[in-house]
Amino acid sequence: MEASLSIHHTCRSLITLNNHQQSSRHRHRQRPSHRLPFVLAVLSQEPPRLIEPSTSGSKSVYHDNWYDRIAINHLSQNFQTIAGTISKRNGYDGLVEAAGAVYRKFTPTEQGNVVIQTLEKAFPRPILSLIKLLLPQSQFAREYFALFTTVFFAWLIGPCEVKESEFEGRQEKNVVHIKKCRFLEGTNCVGMCTNLCKMPSQVFIKDSLGMPLNMVPNFEDMSCEMIFGEEPPLRIHDPAFTQPCFKLCKASESGLD
Repeated sequence: MEASLSIHHTCRSLITLNNHQQSSRHRHRQRPSHRLPFVLAVLSQEPPRLIEPSTSGSKSVYHDNWYDRIAINHLSQNFQTIAGTISKRNGYDGLVEAAGAVYRKFTPTEQGNVVIQTLEKAFPRPILSLIKLLLPQSQFAREYFALFTTVFFAWLIGPCEVKESEFEGRQEKNVVHIKKCRFLEGTNCVGMCTNLCKMPSQVFIKDSLGMPLNMVPNFEDMSCEMIFGEEPPLRIHDPAFTQPCFKLCKASESGLD
């Protein structure tokens, strides 16, 4: 319910912003950085706080707020329903267990479809179509989606921040840098990262919002970069699919080769 309210307020703000941009287009061109305070006012949800920063030998510890717990439980329940399992764990551990059940039961293509279906249930298609209409491919749209991700999806991916990159010859804040991916750390599985996160996220955001997205995981330190506006490489050319899995892979522990 709260997630739906957040989406509603975001769309209403986007409509107001779109009208303002049309009325001022002939007067002067504003730099995207001048509009970021307005966006920050819309995206006011506090991301989960990292209580105990992870070191090379310890696991990150999170303090999830009520919004995080609702989102985690929603995704976990969807995975459990689709996989036909019941997780005995609560919170994020339950989500990881449910994701593992999906990973073991379905093919890579089916796993991606499961995630896309879950996302479509969380974000009604009319709202996504409206966002796609109001935010066509532009510097502002790329920066907006990057900022939105850091605020509303930190419960899933962990602490992250917006960074600059060069896009078509100019600097833009269109990259989300995930310091240590919570999902990858929780699963310790390269396959679950690529099949349940990277690939379906890239497809969903491109198809539903019209925004290309390239997710570049670093399996050495478990960081990741989400580059909005950049087309991802074909699967056969993507370095993420040449990486062997971790020794402590949760899927392997469950008997999956």
